[in-house]
Amino acid sequence: QVQLVDSGGGLVQAGGSLRLSCAASGRAFSTYTIGYFRQAPGKEREFVVGISWSGGRTNYADSVKGRFTISRNNAKNTVYLQMNSLKPEDTAVYYCAAGLHGAVILASTSDYEYWGQGTQVTVSS
Repeated sequence: QVQLVDSGGGLVQAGGSLRLSCAASGRAFSTYTIGYFRQAPGKEREFVVGISWSGGRTNYADSVKGRFTISRNNAKNTVYLQMNSLKPEDTAVYYCAAGLHGAVILASTSDYEYWGQGTQVTVSS
């Protein structure tokens, strides 16, 4: 079993940067694909980016390609999401999630078993 804790959110102006962290407990962390999802008020939770268990594969939503970078440090049981050139439309609660996907990175919420509590990101114009 894996427990996830989201942190790093905050208020930033458009064009600014934030780095989110997803800290995990559980010795099986390094076997899990980690994904980030976000949910804006009145909208469904959407996939943002995922990283394979080894860190060798990533999958980005088109809306964040070139602006967001995901990485992981399995020795520290932590995944990082560096968000640059933030836009007001990036405003949402961001959640990390863990799933056993093998060689692929899936983008549906139903494919992830464990979830963090979420962290609020607000981008002002």
